[in-house]
Amino acid sequence: MPRDLILGTAGHIDHGKTSLVKVLTGTDCDRLPEEKARGITIDIGFAHLDLGGARLGVVDVPGHERFVKNMLAGATGIDLALLVVAADDSVMPQTREHLEILKLLGVRRGLVALTKADLVDETTREVVALEVRELLRGSFLEAAPIVSVSAHTGLGVAELKSALEVLVEEETVVAKPRAAWFRLPIDRAFVVQGHGTVVTGSVVSGGAAVGDEVEWHRGDGTTELVRVRGLNNHGKTAPAVHRGQRAAVNLAGVPHEQVRRGQELARPGFLVAARVLTVRLFASAETRHPFKHRLPVRVHVGTAEIMGSVSLLDCDSLNPGERGLAQLFLTEPATAVWGQPFVLRDSSAEHTLGGGQVVQPTAGKVRRRHIEAIEQIEKLLSDAPEARAEAVAWFAAFAGFAPTDLVREAGVEPDQVDALVARLVSAGKLADLALASNRRLVVSAARVAELESRVLDTLAELHAANPLMTTHDRQKALARLDYVGDEQLLQAVADRLIRAKQLVGDARRVARADFKPKLSAAQRKLKDKIVEAHAAAGFAPPEPKEFVNQAGGNAAALKDIFEVACAEGFLVKVTDEFYLSAEAEAAMRRRVTERLRAGPGATVAEIRDLLGTTRKYAVPVCEYLDRVGLTKREGDTRVLV
Repeated sequence: MPRDLILGTAGHIDHGKTSLVKVLTGTDCDRLPEEKARGITIDIGFAHLDLGGARLGVVDVPGHERFVKNMLAGATGIDLALLVVAADDSVMPQTREHLEILKLLGVRRGLVALTKADLVDETTREVVALEVRELLRGSFLEAAPIVSVSAHTGLGVAELKSALEVLVEEETVVAKPRAAWFRLPIDRAFVVQGHGTVVTGSVVSGGAAVGDEVEWHRGDGTTELVRVRGLNNHGKTAPAVHRGQRAAVNLAGVPHEQVRRGQELARPGFLVAARVLTVRLFASAETRHPFKHRLPVRVHVGTAEIMGSVSLLDCDSLNPGERGLAQLFLTEPATAVWGQPFVLRDSSAEHTLGGGQVVQPTAGKVRRRHIEAIEQIEKLLSDAPEARAEAVAWFAAFAGFAPTDLVREAGVEPDQVDALVARLVSAGKLADLALASNRRLVVSAARVAELESRVLDTLAELHAANPLMTTHDRQKALARLDYVGDEQLLQAVADRLIRAKQLVGDARRVARADFKPKLSAAQRKLKDKIVEAHAAAGFAPPEPKEFVNQAGGNAAALKDIFEVACAEGFLVKVTDEFYLSAEAEAAMRRRVTERLRAGPGATVAEIRDLLGTTRKYAVPVCEYLDRVGLTKREGDTRVLV
């Protein structure tokens, strides 16, 4: 099956790009009346070329310096570059600028056409070829073939096609229509009578079929689900299109006047518009001045051109040829994905300043020289998807993230997301928390550890302020964290600490597992008296209020002293006003268990007689046995669970 790739032209005005495309493909890409009248290309044009093993979608771009923004829109998604240099003119300003743009866009393969070769002699062609080779030194075209051609006489056209065939055979771009998600930056829109709105663009990932629902990103942060009514690829109706193809998409119910270049079509839920992008920035070696903090720029990302400013994160300025980390603050929201190339031009649209790759397509503001944040951004530059996923989770903080967000935010292939998340959870890098209402939240384990530390520190403060209080109200304790976020997440973290045995408690009250109440000598003496009295009383113990007179100045702490006795294992709390010695509670369990195993259920009166106590104590004892899960009620009797 032939592969589909996008070939883009580049070069100075009047160097013969459009004429060359016409002689190669038979298509005249100058479609506008103004282009015909002026004899120059103003906007991008499209053609196609079959090369046996591949089908090339050809994008012809304007060479005039005033239309570089159109060239940038056309260069979006190209796989191969055809740099055009006229033999009678040699290297010119837009030759240099277009080459720089191709480098910034991450194009890796291409070749050079030395056009108008019939207008100069062999010696001139050789001299120009040397000048071109000098220009290409150190670039991705350094070793590319330079083919002399003439669109007028046909000289070298066959050789150029052969060179393209070799280039295509060596090209390693592989389309993944089934795995990757559909995305098409819109570069043109028009109306077809009887069909309605049609948009065109290069499919940069995934695929779409007739009847599919896609998300239309309007460029203002809003989206709308629209249906693909029809598809066309290089003038032919197609049931589906995929990565590497030029596509015309007929959209159902979309007003033509609302569509513009820079908008996108994508799989629903894939893209998210944002006004802040974190990027790895390269200052072009061709620029005259360094990047300064807060420099106003024109940002070209996808087919969009948006005004913005540069915030340098790890330096005060970026000299020509240097790289750094930065954030782009945009006047309008942009849609991007991890690793997507972009280009920056000055605010007056006269010079290309640099470009780079997006590392956070939906970023929040990062403080300059914030070491921890910059370390995480550097993880996003890693070749390892696991490291990038960890960084995405860290930036998502306690809001968590959907695993599928990793496709957009970390460049993970959709069919690899679940396995990657499972590996990171297993390795303890991510925490998969079960929340109420059957919700699950995937969160950075490092962030969870931070929150756990805050919970433990808060309880340490409470224990220090209340040395006799063995447990604290869970809700009130967690509220002291000054945490703004998902309340269910906070409760899940507390449960996680209880499972890890760093906290003890239940849904109502909690304490640090390592906390031991601190009693004064007088309080310790009173506690010992309370324990002795309960040990002697068996199943009819004294009430706490009976110790008020003995407590003296410790009367206010009496309840806490009882709780300390429970925490130390001497007493067991049955109700707020009824405690048993630990020995009596154990004996009670044994007697009730033996009795119920021997026969049918027992009434409260029978359990009262069994324990030799009064109804005053028998009723709360039965309720306690139900509460701890030893017995359950069946009518008027208790039976073993």
